[in-house]
Amino acid sequence: MAGMKTSELLIDAHSRVQEVVHAVVAGLDDKTLATRPGGTANSIAWLIWHLTRVQDDHLADAGGYEQVHTADGWHERLGLPLDAADTGYAHTPEQVEQVKLSADKLIGYYDAVHARTVEFLRLLSDDDLDRIVDRRWDPPVTLGVRLVSVIDDCTQHAGQAAYVKGLLS
Repeated sequence: MAGMKTSELLIDAHSRVQEVVHAVVAGLDDKTLATRPGGTANSIAWLIWHLTRVQDDHLADAGGYEQVHTADGWHERLGLPLDAADTGYAHTPEQVEQVKLSADKLIGYYDAVHARTVEFLRLLSDDDLDRIVDRRWDPPVTLGVRLVSVIDDCTQHAGQAAYVKGLLS
């Protein structure tokens, strides 16, 4: 009997992020999603949008496929006044303020990215994890390191969004 495959472990980790994203966004109106605690903190909408953009961007790059954001028309559907390549990295307070999205749009985009992530991860073998995907770093980043980095980033932002929801409740 074979044990769990690495790809199954990675899919499980991303599925846990998906559960948190759904739990955080569930039942929230547009105003609550856009509320920035203290007037300057990141909103739930920004946090969920950003974690989704990072996952979409980084995994598409590592997997050699087009981002769901552009391939499936999510950039247009979301209608944000941001460049299609923008992931939210180093956003100014003014840019954070521009990310105002409904629960349906946030969940729709997130679920589309999650589905594409699962599709990509199902194709991976353990041997794939050593492939270099980013030579801009020293040492160069392997696919395995990139996948863990994305899960870590998404988990942190999902937790932040849950914390913000708790503050606003």
